[in-house]
Amino acid sequence: MKKVEKESLIKSFLLFFLSQSLLIGALFFINFQKEVQTLDEQIFSQMRICSFDLRCQEYKIDFVSKDGHELYKLYKTPQELSSYFTIPNSRRNYLKIYLEKTLYNVKVNSIKRTLFLQFLVLELIVALLSLIFALYALSPLRNALRLTEEFIKDILHDFNTPLSTLRLNISMLKMKIGENPQIKRIENSVQNILNLQSNLRSYLHSHTSQKEEFILKTFLQERVELLSSNYKEISFHIEDTDAILYTNRDAFGRIIDNLLSNAAKYNKKNGSVTLRLDHHTLLIEDTGKGIKNPKRVFERFYKEQDRGIGIGLHIVQKLCDELGIKITLQSKIAQGTTFKLDLTNILKK
Repeated sequence: MKKVEKESLIKSFLLFFLSQSLLIGALFFINFQKEVQTLDEQIFSQMRICSFDLRCQEYKIDFVSKDGHELYKLYKTPQELSSYFTIPNSRRNYLKIYLEKTLYNVKVNSIKRTLFLQFLVLELIVALLSLIFALYALSPLRNALRLTEEFIKDILHDFNTPLSTLRLNISMLKMKIGENPQIKRIENSVQNILNLQSNLRSYLHSHTSQKEEFILKTFLQERVELLSSNYKEISFHIEDTDAILYTNRDAFGRIIDNLLSNAAKYNKKNGSVTLRLDHHTLLIEDTGKGIKNPKRVFERFYKEQDRGIGIGLHIVQKLCDELGIKITLQSKIAQGTTFKLDLTNILKK
């Protein structure tokens, strides 16, 4: 199950389960109040019966002055529950019948236990129904994702033939007329399409299982060397990146390629891109245009420029999640952007 499917399943489950649990909890609380009220009425009825025959098993009897006491009413205090009744031929005293609060609490706790067990059983039923509901609600999303993946696979397959033809014809042209700016631009355009292909493949596949050990500095030099030929006006600098990584090399390369490509593509004329390691964090700093909405850059299809389709950084986020890399960024308009990759989880111990 993909991350987006798990997230959708969990959210749907929690939404249904919590809403039903709150409703059930409110109903049980109201029912508890009614049960306690019924218990109080039963106790008062038993006290009235006791006042006639004085055969009281749980209740105690006392005589009190009439002053300040109201007849036929149940009083609750921290120590007891009591009620007052008349005594035939007595003008000064009332009959007091009372129940100790500890005995009363035993009865209330018995009600609580019964209702709580009922609540737990009902919660288990609601949890099961919530899971069924969440799985049912997830099915349209899964179908949509499956159709999207099939569509992307078809596009990738259809790309292969025209791209192969283009690359073959470019090679033949270079052999005939040699290097020139027009052919170079065509090569760059073809390379952009190939990068898009790689991004789409990265979107489809998981990269968590295949891991290998490699030197970060050497790896970065290779990626920069491949990219720098397309951006000769941009200077690339690699500083203090001595570390050994243990992760999926292809996925990590896709992350670096996307970030370096964006840093160069949206840089100013004669700008620079610097890569350096600060403790366990790889910093990729550029002197470019900056990002207006840094919080949205990882959203699918979000873009601030006319170029591209807005999936590069979304795929970067997806790959970082798969590899256990925390990615953040800082950006200032017209000053540049710094992407930070926390490599703690993939550093060779």
